[in-house]
Amino acid sequence: MSRKIPLISASLLAYTYVGYPLTIGLLARLRPMKTDSDESYTPFVSVLIPAFNVAGYLEAKLDSVLGLDYPADKLEVLVLSDASTDETDAILQRRAAADPRIRYLRSDERSGKPSGVNRMKSEARGEVLLMTDSRQPLAKGALRALVRHLADPEVGAVSGNLVLEGDAGSGVYWRYENWIREQEGSFRSMIGVTGPVYALRKENLPELPADIILDDVFAPMSLRLRGKKVLFEKEAVATDLAFDDDREFGRKVRTLAGNYQVFARMPALLIPGLNPSFFETFSHKILRLAGPWMLGAFAASTVAQAVAPDEDESEWWTTAMRAVALGQVAFYGLAAAGPRAGKAAGAARTFVVMNGAALLGLWRFVRNAQRVTW
Repeated sequence: MSRKIPLISASLLAYTYVGYPLTIGLLARLRPMKTDSDESYTPFVSVLIPAFNVAGYLEAKLDSVLGLDYPADKLEVLVLSDASTDETDAILQRRAAADPRIRYLRSDERSGKPSGVNRMKSEARGEVLLMTDSRQPLAKGALRALVRHLADPEVGAVSGNLVLEGDAGSGVYWRYENWIREQEGSFRSMIGVTGPVYALRKENLPELPADIILDDVFAPMSLRLRGKKVLFEKEAVATDLAFDDDREFGRKVRTLAGNYQVFARMPALLIPGLNPSFFETFSHKILRLAGPWMLGAFAASTVAQAVAPDEDESEWWTTAMRAVALGQVAFYGLAAAGPRAGKAAGAARTFVVMNGAALLGLWRFVRNAQRVTW
């Protein structure tokens, strides 16, 4: 049996999860992107918050937004309740009556985030839009940190920094993922933004398709295809709790189904001459989607060569394949045990969960079964 399959699949996996992060980190240091930020740039900003049944944390979110270090007369907060059935609307009505900067909107039928964002954009008075979710509170200096970069007309959008608190495996994975995003933003452009906190000029936010799953990839990549830069701002912090693997699995399935959808809607992203960030898109997005298939090919080929080696195969190769096969059995055993077996097992479980989510995400995309509502 050919050695090509295990060697190629192992090489691709190593590049995807280790080689690319090291490469993009090196590029960010050798060829950092230059932009012209302006600390005095304070345009009128409209904060857009889509909301559905968020009574439990809406008050804290509004407090953090209204407490931002930004001129009060240059800030408005639009919150659209997407047919909420809890106390969300009552809270919004009360807060809007107490502070004229808050503008309460409601949809009587669930329509999803894209439709809600489109409606809020049409009503927004700001030159700049701060896009944020209804759960994660923002650091006091987050808005100023984002907006200063938009003084540069070459900058299309600026992503904030989501910090996950807690010991769940998803938190470890996110710190790894967030570091890669930071390097991409430092090199020449991110290939998406952090949904809970990002900013862009109103004129640069495209009309979102009503069924688009990932506005935080669709919008910035639309700008990237036009040659605009998408930056990462580490100081623009939003905080949240790291989910356990079961809850994170559902979120990741949605995200990966959304990635397939974005590529289908924006095929130019797959063409090197049209996508200015094709290298990053291929290395970070496409190879991640192919991860489960590479893992499957690696496992099947190594086990086959360990159990039934070719007659003319060398003894050292067969021994190596047996060791690799046993190593995979141990790895997936740790993943099955999960965090109760220690941090290493928790990280292994998160890795397996993420790749399993890629398979289910593809299935939902093919069947058009991923709901746009959250």
